[in-house]
Amino acid sequence: MATNHQLTATSRKIEGKGASRRLRLAGYVPGIVYGAGDAPQAIQVLHNDVLLGSRFESFYSSVIDLTVDGKKQKVLIKDWQKHPFKQLMLHMDFLRVNENEVLKVAVPVHFLNQEKSPAGKTAGLVISHNLTEVTVSCLPKDLPEFIELDLAKLSAGDIVHLSDLKLPAGVEIPELGLGKEHDVAVVTVASVQEEVDPEPAAGAEAPAADDKSADKK
Repeated sequence: MATNHQLTATSRKIEGKGASRRLRLAGYVPGIVYGAGDAPQAIQVLHNDVLLGSRFESFYSSVIDLTVDGKKQKVLIKDWQKHPFKQLMLHMDFLRVNENEVLKVAVPVHFLNQEKSPAGKTAGLVISHNLTEVTVSCLPKDLPEFIELDLAKLSAGDIVHLSDLKLPAGVEIPELGLGKEHDVAVVTVASVQEEVDPEPAAGAEAPAADDKSADKK
């Protein structure tokens, strides 16, 4: 069942670095809402509400019910800025969503049953997740929280491509329409090559050992 994310915000009139700094000190995240043919609107959201939402993986790839000054609208988190090392959101951009227009959104890939697969049970094999998210296109109502990839039958030498992903109804991967070269590998299985010291060629003399016990004259 899809998670219904909700945020409540208020509009803000004063903008600029100084105003944003004061908002952060007061426990708010400055942001902006734009798109869908309406004028951009500067807003502020409680930082604690953002932290609560961000506990869910789908928070950054789902349609959110954003209520600004009592008016609800559908949005996506389009961009955000975080503090380099503190658990602090500095700014957020929200894109208004038209429920009748197709979206392009990057959603996470969930890898299932890897440990149970023949490749997962075989020593000397490396399973690489080359992609951990894929960009899909669909109407807002069809947007999945994630794409599941079952690796139960994964074996040595296997390559799982974008075209092998099973997508929900109404969901497509735009890249696949651009040609075969865009059908990239999502998962690959390769053998680990052990490094072995080369043996000396036949007839080659072994390097002479240092003789520390030279004859005394």
